[in-house]
Amino acid sequence: MSLIGWVCVVTGASRGIGRGIALQLSEAGATVYITGRQESTLNQTAAQVKERGGNCVPVICDSTKDKDIEELFERIKREQNGRLDMLVNNAYAGVQDIFNNMGKKFWETDPSIWDSVNNTGLRGHYFFSVHAARMMVAHGQGLIVTISSMGGLRYLFNVPYGVGKAACDRLAADMAVELKSRGVASVSLWPGAVQTELVSQLIVEKDTPQGVHPKFKDIFANGESTEVSGKCIVALAKDKNLMSLTGKVLMTCDLARRYGIQDIDGRSVTDYTSLKFLLTQVPYLSWLSAFVPSFIHLPRFVLNMANNRF
Repeated sequence: MSLIGWVCVVTGASRGIGRGIALQLSEAGATVYITGRQESTLNQTAAQVKERGGNCVPVICDSTKDKDIEELFERIKREQNGRLDMLVNNAYAGVQDIFNNMGKKFWETDPSIWDSVNNTGLRGHYFFSVHAARMMVAHGQGLIVTISSMGGLRYLFNVPYGVGKAACDRLAADMAVELKSRGVASVSLWPGAVQTELVSQLIVEKDTPQGVHPKFKDIFANGESTEVSGKCIVALAKDKNLMSLTGKVLMTCDLARRYGIQDIDGRSVTDYTSLKFLLTQVPYLSWLSAFVPSFIHLPRFVLNMANNRF
């Protein structure tokens, strides 16, 4: 119960990663305001939190509607005496459209996909962060976590997805510049392949969809649970050296190693930067993985060099 007294907001917590984060934060003792558009699924998350003995406040809030966001933070100010310790920007509405258009080039796709991918998952993050930062700065402390992905570094799925995730990483980094002197940390978090309900339905439980590499199915079938990100965020929030990480892109596999975290079923969290894992993804080199120690990792500067645009 290391987060007793903390007040947190998790957007898009009706299901998936958001639900997993809400479960872990509440299990650690925090009061968690969860947002979503559907009352029924929000209440399901709230019921799970209650079963674990946690404290959860479900709030119907559309991340594309400014008034909904403003009303949420006004409510938190009233009910928590102006206190807010953490915001997790997780809401995302584009998964179905992404998979419906797999294999299509951007000029072959209706341009409205930009809005379905980035209105909730980027614009909404900015608006939530503005309101949260106002409360946090007033108290001189806080943590903003923006859920992003490897798509921010290299091409993944489609153009709007990659642009949105790169912008999420930049959002977290630039907010950190302005927030650091006020005692508020801002980081971008990259989960690995996650077994969310929707991804399992669209990839794992079906024949490989058009435009999806067959290896994706195996990676997601063995992916981390939706609660790994929550475990990482709880550990991050307790870290006395948190401010040394502000502005950075953090990966769940790195945080799992840093804090000794395992998945909820006892599995180790897949380390996507380990040389051992990377070799398994190359058909003619996969046999070498048996001889490579798991502690050898790809240096981060190699990731930067591989995607250097200059």
